[in-house]
Amino acid sequence: MNAMNKSTLGFVGGGRVTKIILQAFQNKKVGFDSIVVFEPNGDTAAGLKQQFPGIELADAPHKAAGQGIVFLAVHPPVMMETLDAIRQTVTGDTTVISLAPKITMEKMAGILSTGKIARMIPNATSYINKGMNPISFHPSFPENDQRMIMKLLRVMGKTRVVAEEMLEAYAIVSAMLPTYFWFQWKKMEEIAMKTGFSEAEAKKVIRETLNRSLKLYYKSDLSPEEVMDLIPVKPIGDHEEEIEAFLESKLLGLYEKIQP
Repeated sequence: MNAMNKSTLGFVGGGRVTKIILQAFQNKKVGFDSIVVFEPNGDTAAGLKQQFPGIELADAPHKAAGQGIVFLAVHPPVMMETLDAIRQTVTGDTTVISLAPKITMEKMAGILSTGKIARMIPNATSYINKGMNPISFHPSFPENDQRMIMKLLRVMGKTRVVAEEMLEAYAIVSAMLPTYFWFQWKKMEEIAMKTGFSEAEAKKVIRETLNRSLKLYYKSDLSPEEVMDLIPVKPIGDHEEEIEAFLESKLLGLYEKIQP
């Protein structure tokens, strides 16, 4: 237990990212005086309450925004209306952390009556306290309070302060990165079982091979080309250029879309 036990948390939005953050705190037994969540979808709210019985479900966003630290876990298209809905509740003592891309701290500060504003791009691996979570603080955010927030967020994994204009890049290159590969790992497990592996053996072999491949690529003295040349047979080599072009088109297109 630590000093954060005397704090209160609010979440405006109770979807995936809220679940990730709450699980990270629960894993490390970080306690709070209260955790209040506003989630308009009844099924999502009920599921969150079932997983985290200690939370309080609010029926309006301003009730969640009345807590000491408030996470805005909503999508960019509804961020401005969310800020307007909580503007009368947020005070100069409220810490507001947006988890969304696109909407800048300058825009948020134009609506909210607090200088304690931050933006963070959370990572799914925070669910197991192994996240890579970049954060930016508003220039008016007091340094002592910044240190307190950093201490709390580091429970989720690695948290680094970055320039605000880099947050959307982190969304593409880090936060969404696992989604480019997870489905391929799942397919490889299915293929492995078709070749005779048990499910447990398939998961173990693929996991261990991936771990070692990452170490080889990033921790050897070899260039990327030299690493890739170590395996002569490339079963999907004929499609590499097509896959690369698809990644570049889709990801850079999304990057432009989420820019402020």
